[in-house]
Amino acid sequence: MNIFEKSLETCPVLVQENIWLKPYYAEIEHRIRRFEKRKREIEGVTKSVYSFASMHKYLGVNYDAKQKGWWYKEWAPEAESLHLIGDFNWWDRTSHPLQCNEYGFWEIFLADEIYGQTFKHGSKFKVLVKSKAGQLERIPPYAQRVVQDEKTHDFAAQLWNPEQAFDWAGDTFSAKQIDQLLIYECHVGMAQEEEKVGTFNEFTEKILPRIKAAGYTAIQMMAVQEHPYYGSFGYHVSSFFAPSSRFGTPEDLKHLIKTAHSMGIAVIMDLVHSHAVKNILEGLAYFDGTDYQYFHAGNRGNHPGWDSKLFNYGKWEVQQFLLSNIRYWLEEFHFDGFRFDGVTSMLYHHHGNTSFAKLDRYFDLDVDTNAITYLQLANTLAKRINPDCLLIAEDVSGMPGLCRPVSDGGIGFDYRLAMGIPDFWIKTLKTKRDEEWDIGDMWAAISNRPAKEKVIAYAESHDQAMVGDKTIAFWLMDKEMYFGMEDGKPNLVVERGLALHKLIRMLSISLGGDAYLNFMGNEFGHPEWIDFPREGNRGSYKYARRMWSLADNPFLRYKYFAAFDKAMINFINANKLLNYKASEVQGIHYDHPNQVLAFMKGKHLFVFCFHPSFAQFGYELMVPYYGKYKLVLTSDAKEFGGQQRVEVGTEHFTDADTGTISMYCLQRTCYVFELTDEKLLPITERRAKNTNTDTPPSETTPEKDKKTGKKKKEEE
Repeated sequence: MNIFEKSLETCPVLVQENIWLKPYYAEIEHRIRRFEKRKREIEGVTKSVYSFASMHKYLGVNYDAKQKGWWYKEWAPEAESLHLIGDFNWWDRTSHPLQCNEYGFWEIFLADEIYGQTFKHGSKFKVLVKSKAGQLERIPPYAQRVVQDEKTHDFAAQLWNPEQAFDWAGDTFSAKQIDQLLIYECHVGMAQEEEKVGTFNEFTEKILPRIKAAGYTAIQMMAVQEHPYYGSFGYHVSSFFAPSSRFGTPEDLKHLIKTAHSMGIAVIMDLVHSHAVKNILEGLAYFDGTDYQYFHAGNRGNHPGWDSKLFNYGKWEVQQFLLSNIRYWLEEFHFDGFRFDGVTSMLYHHHGNTSFAKLDRYFDLDVDTNAITYLQLANTLAKRINPDCLLIAEDVSGMPGLCRPVSDGGIGFDYRLAMGIPDFWIKTLKTKRDEEWDIGDMWAAISNRPAKEKVIAYAESHDQAMVGDKTIAFWLMDKEMYFGMEDGKPNLVVERGLALHKLIRMLSISLGGDAYLNFMGNEFGHPEWIDFPREGNRGSYKYARRMWSLADNPFLRYKYFAAFDKAMINFINANKLLNYKASEVQGIHYDHPNQVLAFMKGKHLFVFCFHPSFAQFGYELMVPYYGKYKLVLTSDAKEFGGQQRVEVGTEHFTDADTGTISMYCLQRTCYVFELTDEKLLPITERRAKNTNTDTPPSETTPEKDKKTGKKKKEEE
């Protein structure tokens, strides 16, 4: 059928609401059909996607209460033999063979009456796999705890079955309790100030209270899944079902989550399903001797940029493995949602290494349709387990429908990261002088987002703090952060950096999206980069930590960064300002020469002046509503390291004739005014009512001299 003959009403909802997608209606319809077809296939075998996602209860090590013993089962269809080895049998490589059925599933049963004293809580084990790849000791793919030997550095699975199960009693938290999603992204290992690997318990005790006090309503935890190389930031996962033992026990992680919930903080897991580590002994690669058991065969199974393995999302067993992983983390650990890593890489065969200037790039042959179907299944399953689950996609491509319901032709996420915003700020800082900053470019970069799709704004990401780049604070102040942060000591570089740091954050959070994210430490301008211990730095933890003492030190300016961030977060939260849609932003004011940008959200007027030197008394600003505008927040306040040239509480009144307010506009300063009148009267209506020349002057606006047009002095 010709696309012009296709009735819009018969197209998926996503197309009906976006006419420019009509040429691609067939591809979007196929999204829905492929999902429904796979869902029917799953339901035909296991009744539901939920029951399909239960392989972690079958494979790996699971206790059988009826038979009183442990089953170890494994899927390795191309393997020649499997033997269970461990400290329970003195690592004997032949004594405990597994038996294989016709479908490639292997199993062995260890009865309590024989192994009750040897195969128990804390026992270490592996599986010896003989295949075309040789005879190798491997970590079972469904292992739920993996530990590393301090001397040999070898990894082994560990049977984890404490006598007393973790007590979740009283944990009734739900993410629906959060109205403003304000995310504090964190890495447990580098969250302490000491030069070491931090633990779950230290994070619970020392860092959660800081996050609560700062006003954030959610944490996003990185590096949860076990990874053999600490410096990978947790992105080269080896054991998908095991929380990293370098941070503590599974119970420690559960305690962290339960404690966060008691504080009203949601816990989001950074979930890595976009790729897997190449390591053979610790990971999934060549487990049964083939390169195609979990991953694509040949070169397609290798990520060219990440040096990792790529899942075959169209394969039944791979879908079951990954979906079971989602169910496991939600049910076993009570996570409140996931930030799916590397979604762009998943969606396209080229992994995002192209320009998306044309719509064709979202629907051509480079799109991995199997990955789309998997993500639709994953999001559907997560909502089936927890309807309030928060689902976030890390996608830089702008795939249409990413955060729309599957039934509409979407992929089913709740939010996408607004990755263009931090890219814009870093590019601006790298390439432009202050005088060249363009407020039109700012507006376009920060406010641009798809209709009816929620985005998470953020000024900078953890990636921009990694070795080879700098944080925003470091780009602004660089070496002066070592010598010029003493409070009261004049330093033009630091004063500029402090001022712009505040403006960048306030503009990003107030205009950029439906939620906000900050990486830990960036709120107080943490200096330097992130660099994990490695051979190149002689195993140093100096840059793999957070120096909280800088923010706590009353003699350093870091306290001002932190104070402003706290005030900003609390203000946004208290006034529910993230609930406004992009279409509800109004009263947009551009003053390009003076780099002044203003807009209104609800009853709050935001004004930003980025100019390095412009300052003017009586600066006139057109506003959408007539009334009284009270200054409620400014970056120039003393408690934020400013000069407090305008007092909070100062009131400004709309000129009845011009529809403007007059204010003191200062360089590198942002202001938030609150329209305090109970009845909002739009300026357009006010003007219409004032067409009668006999209308008396406003009670709140000084009368103007008819000849000069200037305001008369008020009578004493």
